[in-house]
Amino acid sequence: MSVITQPTDLLRQQDPQMADVLAGERQRQGSTLQLIAAENFTSGAVLAALGSALANKYAEGYPGARHHGGCEYADLAERMAVERATALFGAEHANVQPHSGSSAVLAAYAALLRPGDTVLAMGLPFGGHLTHGSPANFSGRWFDFVGYGVDAATGLIDYRQVQELAHAHRPKAIVCGSISYPRHPEYSAFREIADEVGAYLIADAAHPIGLVAGGAAPSPVPYADIVCATTHKVLRGPRGGMILCGSEFAERVDRAVFPFTQGGAQMHTIAAKAVAFGEAATPAFATYAHRVVANARTLAEALEERGFAITTGGTDTHLITADPAPLGLDGPTARGMLAAAGIVLDTCALPYGDGRGIRLGTAAVTTQGMGEAQMAEIAGLFAGALRGDAAKTRTDVAELTREFPPYGA
Repeated sequence: MSVITQPTDLLRQQDPQMADVLAGERQRQGSTLQLIAAENFTSGAVLAALGSALANKYAEGYPGARHHGGCEYADLAERMAVERATALFGAEHANVQPHSGSSAVLAAYAALLRPGDTVLAMGLPFGGHLTHGSPANFSGRWFDFVGYGVDAATGLIDYRQVQELAHAHRPKAIVCGSISYPRHPEYSAFREIADEVGAYLIADAAHPIGLVAGGAAPSPVPYADIVCATTHKVLRGPRGGMILCGSEFAERVDRAVFPFTQGGAQMHTIAAKAVAFGEAATPAFATYAHRVVANARTLAEALEERGFAITTGGTDTHLITADPAPLGLDGPTARGMLAAAGIVLDTCALPYGDGRGIRLGTAAVTTQGMGEAQMAEIAGLFAGALRGDAAKTRTDVAELTREFPPYGA
């Protein structure tokens, strides 16, 4: 990965306060362990596209049908992103304009549903996303969500329950996807259930889509009517969303994105998405994606040896969810102690648990070049931090990140 320079002299001269903020964030990212499952380090090329002149361009509409003039290069950038996305994922159509994963889900619902329709999705206590029916979110206010869960003993999706709920409630759509389920969904099983009740199948693949791109996870594209995803996380692109679908839904999806749910496209971000799709099509990215999974499995095993209860008994993805209760801690307390030692991660809901656990991922540290030996070392750092030895652990974290800097020396 290319070396990224410090904030430019121009920014330092014009706005030294913001230059300090950006320098501080660079220092934070480079001196602490980034284990938030939804984060990663983009390449220098992606960052260059984000900071390009396309940031200035207003481009409402789609290539060849814009509401503003001067879009010839914006059109080229978006066509390039669409062509690369469809080739990468084997989809008939891609919309690369959604500003986020939530925006992509909103557009998918707008394309297929009407307010008041019933939707079956993973319940929030089991790892469902806010857009899967939270009462604080548009999804829970506009649609009638029914939540499915996981088996209490194994932590795995209970497909019999999904089938029973589908037949009982006859949803207009079924959503498969989660923010903290560390196993691969059985897309074929969801497709069969959706067909049994005449429902659309929407795959929210925000987390696994990068693994799909690298051949390290099964693809939802052959099974789902619409696939929603983010372009960051394991995919290692800019923060944003996208939608993949068959040609029969293309026009409905495009209209749902613009003009129904969004205005002007963020053309600099779309250019950066195109760069990321190009990078994800390389053999090097496929190697990376498989290393992400190998690192996650090794880290999960090492954390279990240190006393954590690992949900589902392990992982097939970049995600690990764990309960620190055997160590006498709850998730928020553990997160705070780890943060004090320079280890950054999230909390998450625990299926059938009384509190919250921790959620972490291996995408960013794998981008830094860390391997399975470092995963065992990181588990040891967890142990030191949770023993209350924050100062020493933070020193050890800084030493590890100096050896594996995110953007070169």
